This record gives sequence, structure tokens and C-alpha cells, in this order.
Amino acid sequence: MLVKPFGFYDQIIRMKQNADKFELRLRMVRFAKQHGVKPAARAFDTTPKTIRKWLNRYQQERLAGLNELPRIPESCPHKIPATLERKIVALRKRFPFMGAKRLRYEHDLPCSHHAIGRVLKAYGVTQKRRKKHQTKKSLAHIKRHWKLFGQLTIDTKDLKDIPHYWPQMKSLKLPKYQFTAREVKSGMQFLAYANEKSAYNACLFASILCSHLKACGIDMTDLKCQTDNGSEFIGCTRQDGSRDGFEKIVQAFGCHHKRIPNRAWSYNSDVETVHSTIEQEFFNLESFTGLKDFHQRVASYQAYYNLVRVNMNKRYQSPWQIVHAEWPKMTIELAKLQPLMLDWLGPDYVTKAEYALRGDDVPWLP
Repeated sequence: MLVKPFGFYDQIIRMKQNADKFELRLRMVRFAKQHGVKPAARAFDTTPKTIRKWLNRYQQERLAGLNELPRIPESCPHKIPATLERKIVALRKRFPFMGAKRLRYEHDLPCSHHAIGRVLKAYGVTQKRRKKHQTKKSLAHIKRHWKLFGQLTIDTKDLKDIPHYWPQMKSLKLPKYQFTAREVKSGMQFLAYANEKSAYNACLFASILCSHLKACGIDMTDLKCQTDNGSEFIGCTRQDGSRDGFEKIVQAFGCHHKRIPNRAWSYNSDVETVHSTIEQEFFNLESFTGLKDFHQRVASYQAYYNLVRVNMNKRYQSPWQIVHAEWPKMTIELAKLQPLMLDWLGPDYVTKAEYALRGDDVPWLP
């Protein structure tokens, strides 16, 4: 009779190498072929059912039958269908800036964002993102309690360093610079484009924007316009040679001009964030046929951003939803100022009605 320190199952559990488990099963099968099933069960301290299982596998597949089979279930009722997996991957490739939560929210996918994340990871279409610093999260919480339209952050963006946009800019003579104004609490943005990052264009943008806000009923005396110390915000030379600074332009509407300390770039984090967003969601994806097509597309994107696009850091609300919730009587015209093509305006100031005639019936929604 075979002398053994442990039973068959105890030995299998203690063995870490598959080769050792294979050798034990082979000895058990050979003993069963020589002495029978029940004597083998007694000798290896197991059940006749186990002996018959491995003996049948050995007779059908020879030595290969003694290997362990994978324990993955043949079917999983909670597994995402293959068609849905392909749809998730296709949406991710089409909108690479959208994470799992946003894909589920905006495209109404019938699964959790955890499942979407697993699919994206399995297909290798994930992007490693930097975690937001705790200070930035704390500041976002504080800014929720700020006065609505209490501060506009204004800055410029150089469009010449965007690989997808640069060839189109050169061949179609598209704008080289973007002027951006963003309201801090709601996140509502206002855009302007030009071929020169000049003080005159900055003053013209501020003048038209302030006129629009005042016409919509915004209290300009409580509004601060924050800029950096760039040359475009230092001075503005008029046609007659007189000099009028950006600060004097906004003060004429009752606003306050606030300049950030030197080399304190984090002060402009609100507008820098939207610069990164518009590069990912617009300039890296869109192809244009001309200047008019560019204006129509960027107008559609701005309307989508202000009216439709929700911000996860602002409790899944769009800028207009935030404004309308606090100011129910405010008209939607506040969010409908078209992106300004400053080169179209010429040296003379044009009214809002005159500029609207040059918009060529730009659509408000994509």
C-alpha cells in the first residue's frame, strides 16, 4: 500500500508548480490502471469520482488530459456585448478627450463607467492623466461661491504651435491668435480671432465684449477683468495717434482691471484650462475649407460649449445652466455672442448689429 504524508487534495493545494501537479496525477492514473479505481482512491486519499475523471481524460487525450483546464467561465451574463465594445472603442477614437464618465453621460451608453473603463484599458485606448492637485480642487470649491460675473479672465492663445491646425492656417490664411475671455464661476467663454496679437485687437475685443455684457444687463461695476502682463494688455494706439490703455477701455464701462503678479501663471488657470480644452476638442479634430467655414465651425463650438457641454467639475452643468439657475430672468442672448473675427472689423468700431450682418447666418448649435 502506498504510504503518503498528505491526501491527494492536500498535495495539490501545497504544490505551486504545475509540473508537480501533473506528475502526481500521472502516478495516480497509472496506479488506477494497474490496481483499479477504488484501490487508487484509497491509496491517494480521494474519491472514486476524482479517479474516474482523470482516468477518462488520460484515455481521451493522453498526457495532455492531465493538465489543468482554464477556469474562465464559458458565458458571463453581465459581460458587455461585442457590438457595444466596438461602439465604445469607436467613440473613444473619435473623441479622444472624453473619459469613461463623459462617454457614458454624453452618448447614453447602457453600462457603468467602470465597465467602459475596463473596455478602454483592454483595447489599449486609455490615456494617462495627471491627477489634479488638492489645492486646485479646493480652489474650485471656493469659486462656486463667487459672485456670478464677478470676474472675467482674459488671455491670448498662440495657434501656430498646433500641428493639425498649422498647415490649414498657412494654406487657408486662417487666424494665428485667439483672444479668450472666461467667466470664472460659470465657465462661460467668449472668443475672438486675429492675425496679430496687438494691443489694438485686445482693446477692440474688450470693448465689444463689455458692450455685449452691458446690453444683456450685467452689472459692470462689480466685474473685474483679469489679465496677465502681456504687451497686448499694456497699451492701445488709436488711429489719431493718441494712446489709450486696455485698463481705460474696461474702466469706461465701469469695470475694474486686475493684472496678475509677474510670473504668477497659476492666477490664469481658469482661462488656461479652456485653452487646453479647445485645442483637444476643436483644433485637433476639425478640418476647414476656408475662413468663413472656420468662423462657422468655431461659432458652433462656442455655442456648444456655453449651452450644451457639461463640466464635471461644476456638478455636471453647462455654463448656461449655471447662469440660468442663479439668474432665471437672464436671456439666452448672453451666451450667443459670436466669436469675433477682429480682422473683419477694420479700423472703425462697428456696432453689434453691423457685426451680426457679417456673420453669414452662423448656426448657434452644432
